Amino acid sequence: MAKLVRRAMRSKKLTCVSIAFFLLLCQFVQLEAQLQVGFYTSSCPLAEFIVKYEVSKGFFSDRGVAAGLVRMHFHDCFVRGCDASVLIDSTSSSTAEKDSTANNPSLRGFEVIDNAKARLETLCQGKVSCADIIAFAARDSIEITGGLGYDVPAGRKDGKVSLSSEASANLPAPTFNVNQLTQAFANKGLTQEEMVTLSGAHTIGRSHCTSFTTRLYNFNATTNQDPSLDPLYASQLRQQCPKGSTIPNLVVPMNPGSSATMDSGYYMDVLANRGLFTSDQTLLTNQDTADQVNQNAMNVFLWRRKLAAAMVKMGQIGVKKDDTGEIRSNCRKIN
Repeated sequence: MAKLVRRAMRSKKLTCVSIAFFLLLCQFVQLEAQLQVGFYTSSCPLAEFIVKYEVSKGFFSDRGVAAGLVRMHFHDCFVRGCDASVLIDSTSSSTAEKDSTANNPSLRGFEVIDNAKARLETLCQGKVSCADIIAFAARDSIEITGGLGYDVPAGRKDGKVSLSSEASANLPAPTFNVNQLTQAFANKGLTQEEMVTLSGAHTIGRSHCTSFTTRLYNFNATTNQDPSLDPLYASQLRQQCPKGSTIPNLVVPMNPGSSATMDSGYYMDVLANRGLFTSDQTLLTNQDTADQVNQNAMNVFLWRRKLAAAMVKMGQIGVKKDDTGEIRSNCRKIN
């Protein structure tokens, strides 16, 4: 009997050791699958510096390009993950993401990515993915507009598919209410608080009039304006975006007070009923999101820290590190 007990104890001990080893192995595999800060330290040491230089050059030529690059990263990650599929050009047989109504003509900054990629291919051919360039460029754009810099884990590969229909299906619309926004972000593994945090990036950049004019002239199929929109602000917007205008690509600043500075102006605007989109102003219709808007408005340093963390998390949505991806030699074309 004693022998049986000792044998069972030895067997149980071995089983526990095996389980512990298996768990350790799983943890190791999981860590191996993660992105890494300093991924290009050996293979292309100047990679992040070159991207930062091209972002700076683009920004000083056109200060609005920073907002475009932040938005590009967001629009890339929400469709098929952060795989640079948003950069692929359409062909005669397929309309790509960049030509969906959600991205064209509003998305910009492609020339910054192209310039960075060209320099990197000359210096480190076949080493730096377009997806990582977008992630670096978004971080640099936040930093150059006054936000906090942060480490970007890298090692993404580029996707091989880009479909306009998938952009329309995955990107939150400017007409979304708070529940729709919360669900859209939850679908990508992001919390409601991270949704409110990332929405604050609307403090920089501009919007086409077509994205919000229904709030001015035809709200809910009536001739009345959106009652949640400040009347004086609505009047100003109507002057900038006249009803029935035939002028293409009319734009207005997202945050008129400081449209090139990563500050708390967005949240202050929302509190004053001056959120430009329905998806901005809707944040006050839910107690939890309204509390977060107030908190971010009152503590810009806290929001900047939260934004940096949320950008890192968003940048890891659906990344490709295996044969499902590649490193494109030209960001606009699949190899």
